[in-house]
Amino acid sequence: MALLSVVIPSFNEEENIENTASVLSKLLEENSIDYELVFVNDGSADKTFEKIEEQAMKNKRIKGVSFSRNFGKEASIFAGLETAVGDCVVVMDCDLQHPPTLIPKMVEKWNEGYEVVEGVKSSRGKESLFHKMCAGLFYDIMSKLIRMDMKSTSDYKLLDRKVVNVLLSLPERNTFFRALSFWVGFKTTKLEYEVAQRQYGETKWSFKSLMKYAINNATSFSTFPLQIVTGFGFISILFAIIMGIQTLVKYISGTAAEGFTTVILLILLIGGFIMISLGIVGHYLARVYEEVKGRPKYIIRTYTDNVKGNM
Repeated sequence: MALLSVVIPSFNEEENIENTASVLSKLLEENSIDYELVFVNDGSADKTFEKIEEQAMKNKRIKGVSFSRNFGKEASIFAGLETAVGDCVVVMDCDLQHPPTLIPKMVEKWNEGYEVVEGVKSSRGKESLFHKMCAGLFYDIMSKLIRMDMKSTSDYKLLDRKVVNVLLSLPERNTFFRALSFWVGFKTTKLEYEVAQRQYGETKWSFKSLMKYAINNATSFSTFPLQIVTGFGFISILFAIIMGIQTLVKYISGTAAEGFTTVILLILLIGGFIMISLGIVGHYLARVYEEVKGRPKYIIRTYTDNVKGNM
């Protein structure tokens, strides 16, 4: 029987661990699916890993990995993929807003020969207007920057072992799982789901964190922001041509002394373009610097005994 691994990134989710482990275990056992649950504690400040250890003591199919500090969701996903030993792997959130009932359907699609089964949101569920606006802006930015429709995509997906191995073989440190799993190709299908309501705790995503996530992932996956710099250059040249023509006309007509306000505004505009361009280039240089240093995506502080026994 094929083994299914479920990778569950967890950051300050002590209230959700027990419920998530119970719901997933019961569901998978009822559907006669051989499984393992891999919780990844992303440097939580609460008792998340202690809760994971408690569940691992009760159920040997539950594993836990704990980072030395917070490395982010992307690092958590890849740590889970590296720890998982299943023939196929599902990645999902710990708060169960990714409905577990979709997993048996994903496994069915995998048995039919699909190597990537994407969970696609049909609705975002019950969210505040502000959070929907933040999420909408985030996905609009991401869709335009990486030229993929990100509005309904999610990290909730099933990957065949060969796909997992390809993702783990990628040498880059700055990763964007959602886009990379699309980029690698393979035979793909989609299943729609409605985002469930979070039972415990609150979302960790604020407007600031979403924007930071968008910028980091966009620059790690796309060079489009660098092309914006070229656009600024063309706009500056256009303004220069217009101002040059205006200056010549004023010189010929004998009114060349006028127009200082326009010149000042033009200098401020071009100066703004230059500073933004330097910021974009500087951000990419920082990403290159991070890659060149070759530091690991994450540092693991400890495992549960269930993982140690397999190492």
